Amino acid sequence: MKHRKIPRTMSTQHPDNATLPFFAEAAQLSGDDEVEEAYYVFSHLGVEEQMWDCEGKEVDAYVVNKLLTRYPEFFKEKVLGKDVFLTLRVPNPDIEKAEAKFLLETLESIPRSYDTARLFYEEVKPGKELAEETKKKNFLEKKWAPIFEVILPMTTSATQLEMISEYYSHFVAGKENMKIGRYETTVGEWIGEIWPKEIEIIPLVEDASHLVTIDRLIKEFINRNRPEYLRVFLARSDPALNYGIVAATLLVKLALFKLEQVEKETGVGLYPILGVGSVPFRGHLTPKTVDKVLNEYRGCHTFTIQSAFKYDNPPFEVSRAIEKIKKTSRKKA
Repeated sequence: MKHRKIPRTMSTQHPDNATLPFFAEAAQLSGDDEVEEAYYVFSHLGVEEQMWDCEGKEVDAYVVNKLLTRYPEFFKEKVLGKDVFLTLRVPNPDIEKAEAKFLLETLESIPRSYDTARLFYEEVKPGKELAEETKKKNFLEKKWAPIFEVILPMTTSATQLEMISEYYSHFVAGKENMKIGRYETTVGEWIGEIWPKEIEIIPLVEDASHLVTIDRLIKEFINRNRPEYLRVFLARSDPALNYGIVAATLLVKLALFKLEQVEKETGVGLYPILGVGSVPFRGHLTPKTVDKVLNEYRGCHTFTIQSAFKYDNPPFEVSRAIEKIKKTSRKKA
């Protein structure tokens, strides 16, 4: 997979921390605190990715605009969507019926974030492109977007992933080709082209039956869609709550092994993400246990950096541990 970096670390919002971050008023971050956290983990801790959780709570839909306008010097050097990443976690409409329509609102925000970021980067990088067409190519091809991935929780089928992908392609990006009522004008002519044209979906698999059979789910998706690569998110905390710590550990190890086999069979690069917390039953990833966790789940590519990891330890220890994760290569499951 040549055209992008796959992060080794993903910051997530889990209020498992005892120490409040210096920029927050409560353990449950909200509003501008979440924007501040995204900048903090990128700029001070060295985390490469922030999960922007749009599931089951109010969320700031203008996060890209706020990040770029508040911290322009940082984002001039670290391009959002190329060097650091915002990844949306959306409601699963098959499970969370009350939140289903919020999925559609969230998908509609992706092109708006693209327009905001495109204008920002075209303004802050004058003269760096050889010609206007080079600048246009960099920003208007499918090689770049500030947000281009969404995480689907409680994934149980390939169809769930395809429904979101198809909805976005046809009804969000695709509506630029539709004519407006009785007029000949298309939506794209009226409001401008809509980018990105496609998004990538990350399945988050959480229950025992689908962790055990994850190879079937992923092979079905690959066979029908032939992606260049696929990130697969494995839950570690909820399985421990539901089935116990030993079962959760074995489920994740089995899933990592099966994903490795699917990768060999299909030739499609798979990049597992592990949702691991700091307390022992949730995976025991702390700055002091990084080596043990990297060895325990050696087939994993991306590790979540949750709130207790980030805020219950000295910042220099946190950043040093994150750097160790980034420098350690993924190994055979």
